[in-house]
Amino acid sequence: MRADARKNYDHLIAVARDVVTEHGADASMRDIARRADVGLATLFRHFPTREALFEALLRMKVDELIQQAVELETSNPPDEALVSWFREGVAFVRTYNGICALFATAHADPDSALHASSTALRSAGARLLVRAQAEGTARADIDGVDLFALMSAFGWLVGQPGFAPRGDHLFHVITGAILTNGSSNDVKKAAF
Repeated sequence: MRADARKNYDHLIAVARDVVTEHGADASMRDIARRADVGLATLFRHFPTREALFEALLRMKVDELIQQAVELETSNPPDEALVSWFREGVAFVRTYNGICALFATAHADPDSALHASSTALRSAGARLLVRAQAEGTARADIDGVDLFALMSAFGWLVGQPGFAPRGDHLFHVITGAILTNGSSNDVKKAAF
């Protein structure tokens, strides 16, 4: 990518991040273009769909979560690794209002621009879950899809004003339901 094109691309991502942070996943593409001081056609030239924009916007954090899962696999006991990654995943889905719905839709749509990210996140969590299951510290009757669904649902739930004050308690309840021993030292470190 040429230097000027890269600069424009980075500017669009920065503006999109601000607009989406303010308005959630339903942010207007027109508003993003207007705030970036470009035409709508320019925005669509870089990001032909809303999902393509979100893929670019979220790619860095998705990569960080995948890398974190790899590191946790080798550095923490299985139950602690799973809970630590789950907490980071919940923080990620809370980043933007409405992201859960986009990932849930992308999960079942291989043509979605977000499908690869959704699949990669599920796979990273599934590896941690399988490791904990093999050691007997996580329930055997859930899989990576269930874990991803719980993470997404909890991220949405604690983003609601009526439940936000109970975030730590609810995190403990949910992770306690995932783990066979019902708790982990790391569970108590959650902060929502």
